[in-house]
Amino acid sequence: MTFRLGVDVGGTFTDILLINEDTGETFRGKTSSTPQDQSVGVLRGIEQVCRAAGVSVSEVGEVLHGTTVATNAILEKKGARVGLVTTKGFRQVLQIARSFVPGGLAGWIIWPKPEPLAALEDTVEVVGRMAADGSVVTALDEDDVRTQLRRLKAQGVEALSISFINAYANDAHERRVEEIAGEELAGIPISRSSAVLPELREYERTLTTVANAYVQGQVSRYVRNLESQLDSSGLDSRLSILRSDGGLVSAQVAAENPVSLLLSGPAGGVSGAVWVAEQAGFKDLLTFDMGGTSTDVALVQGLTPRVGRETTVGDLTVRATSVDVRTVGAGGGSIAHVPPLTQALRVGPQSAGAVPGPAAYGAGGAEPTVTDADVVLGYLPTQLAGGEITLDEEAARAAVKTIADAVGLPSVEAAAAGIYDIVNENIFGALKLVSTQQGFDPRDFALIAFGGAGPLHANALGKLTGAWPVIVPPSPGVLCAYGDATTTLRDESVRTLIRRFSEITDAELSEMLGELATAAKRSLLESGLAEDDLTVTYAVDLRYHGQGFEIPVAVDAGSLDGGVLDTLKSSFDTEHERLFSFLLDNEHELVTARATASGPRPNLAATALAEGGSDPSAAARGDVHELWVEGRQVQAVVYDRDRLLAGNVVPGPAVIAEMDSTTLVLPDHAATVHPSGSLLIRPLDSTDTTEA
Repeated sequence: MTFRLGVDVGGTFTDILLINEDTGETFRGKTSSTPQDQSVGVLRGIEQVCRAAGVSVSEVGEVLHGTTVATNAILEKKGARVGLVTTKGFRQVLQIARSFVPGGLAGWIIWPKPEPLAALEDTVEVVGRMAADGSVVTALDEDDVRTQLRRLKAQGVEALSISFINAYANDAHERRVEEIAGEELAGIPISRSSAVLPELREYERTLTTVANAYVQGQVSRYVRNLESQLDSSGLDSRLSILRSDGGLVSAQVAAENPVSLLLSGPAGGVSGAVWVAEQAGFKDLLTFDMGGTSTDVALVQGLTPRVGRETTVGDLTVRATSVDVRTVGAGGGSIAHVPPLTQALRVGPQSAGAVPGPAAYGAGGAEPTVTDADVVLGYLPTQLAGGEITLDEEAARAAVKTIADAVGLPSVEAAAAGIYDIVNENIFGALKLVSTQQGFDPRDFALIAFGGAGPLHANALGKLTGAWPVIVPPSPGVLCAYGDATTTLRDESVRTLIRRFSEITDAELSEMLGELATAAKRSLLESGLAEDDLTVTYAVDLRYHGQGFEIPVAVDAGSLDGGVLDTLKSSFDTEHERLFSFLLDNEHELVTARATASGPRPNLAATALAEGGSDPSAAARGDVHELWVEGRQVQAVVYDRDRLLAGNVVPGPAVIAEMDSTTLVLPDHAATVHPSGSLLIRPLDSTDTTEA
């Protein structure tokens, strides 16, 4: 037997999922994260789950890891001191930026402008310039380069970034500076823009390259340390790291290009959701991952997550391909409050966090949170994890009572219901950002809920969106780790080539895409994959001539033999009209082309639950449980999820409890247990209660 192991490191817990590749059987583990050195918590979790499964660590063939090392370095401002080498005349490229101020018309009055990751005093200019067509305007002055690099060395820079104007068209100057830097600044990480992001727009390219250098040292050290600890513990396995676009890369590639890892965590959840939805027979879905502090939402079409060309972490936005995830400050720990000025109940974005946490945790928290509201309403039983965790209902009621008193509501339950409804509306707003705002009707999608708090709010979100069924996967609290373990190796190659369609032929575009495909496959082949096992997809960024923005359009591989430009015209016009409801007569223009190479999907056996008929009573607990729903108390049944069988239909109102999460089924709805283990929640008037 062989095993795959998914590891997802969060701010509070590290989730481990061990999968038997032959049977599909899973074993899950959860251990405290170790922020000072994440590898300690990872190794501890791996040993824990292997003991629980009764297997030796030597039987683990692959370790697939979603990491927040790069993300935390950005958020906590704990990256390296970065030196920047740029073209003479462009020293203030990061300070000038895009002259964009977030917020309203007067936002600039109160907006504290973020400090660039490379300070102005650590930015130097050198003589040498390329034209937009790649020709040399001014030769590179190597003596000047050495002088400026020695200045940076004297200032104590810990990493170096190189970004020259028009380097995407000709990288010769950047490559030469990299060689000289290897002599003058030996031993420090070097990032050059033509390798990190070979695309036009010097500010975005420079910012992304500097961000890569800022986190490269930490990520490289972490990866080396983790590989060393895995080896010393007896794991003879390949380590792969999850990228922001949901694909895996080898540990070496991840260390060289860490800017592609900034949304590694949320991407794992979306990848896991895709796997679960496919097992249940659904291809189009909205996902929401609700944790303690925030909720991440995304849209998946045809089992392919929508991908964006930008990644945002905190106040930093870089050009790096990532799953189009939107985040809202709505989690189990989100604090409910009543501002004195408006006297209107609000929820979040402030969070109680893990310490002190919600009042119900009994760890000193006193402010009312979403979790406290769930306890008051009866949605979250006070006995969790088989009785290992006991929630303090009285503390939760006392916290929520402060809201009832502040707003003048007649009961604590009414205040809790208000908190529950408002946080659901906040999540609904985020879901609209990835659906209706992008021209998609949420009623055409299934809704998949995961994270520790997601299944408690899933049924209510289904009612708001009209997205049915609502899918609650097995082990929803560790789905991100499941995603890490079930995705594929992936890499991409990009080239900017600004050409109007009259200036390029089908043959020239096909030839360029072929060259990009060869480059994209290189790292996968070096990882040991066979070329016959690789799949390549193509995309181009197009615009109407004269526009200042582009729209990514997938390239039909079948059209590469002829007619590709006509096909792209049609696809672009369709997407442009869907997004903006109009078309232009301007000529089409190609800006950027990319090829993405993917390895084979893991051949994992699907989980199959034993058939149990529609009656779920064998999984019911004996005690009567009361819920507050729609302004009144109703009696509900609590079920143990690990005792439910395929075909069981759980009528609402009901609570389905498991180790890492709790699912709420509202009145007039029912949850059907799919053979793959997922719960499919639908209104009772739905005629389809089993499959898609």
